[in-house]
Amino acid sequence: MKTRVSLLRRVARRLIEHAATVLAESRGEWAEAATNEFEYVEGDFPAFRWAVGCVLASYIEGGPSMDQQSGSFVAMVRKPSAFLPVAMSIAALAVVGVTAILGGLTPQPDEGTAAHLWQLLMAGQLPVLAFFAIKWLPRTPKPALLVLALQLAAVVAAMAPVYLLHL
Repeated sequence: MKTRVSLLRRVARRLIEHAATVLAESRGEWAEAATNEFEYVEGDFPAFRWAVGCVLASYIEGGPSMDQQSGSFVAMVRKPSAFLPVAMSIAALAVVGVTAILGGLTPQPDEGTAAHLWQLLMAGQLPVLAFFAIKWLPRTPKPALLVLALQLAAVVAAMAPVYLLHL
């Protein structure tokens, strides 16, 4: 009898596969080890967290070498002040998604933990966005504007469910 794999576990598996493709061939052993370790992670949410961590690590480790032009979009996205706001927006969106899955999107007289976590994630990225803009816009305007557009798109994606569902 074949067991049914949850959607979160399937997404996590796709993320692990993506992380493996991002890495250079010289890091193939790491990709194989991460994939094997994923199979032993119990629980869907811990497996998803493991996969997201692998993707972030693969982006940091396996992206283009630092010898490439540091003003390129790809080099710019690899900077922590560039990808942290995007990661925080994705985490805020995940908070809404997990809350929806658990049935917690009903109006409440007092905001719950999920609402406070979402607010902290969204507000916490503002200083990082400001730092990125102040540091990189004068140095490399075009790639920095593209990264800011990516960050803005992530913010809008995280805010859309809250606005559309009147939460």
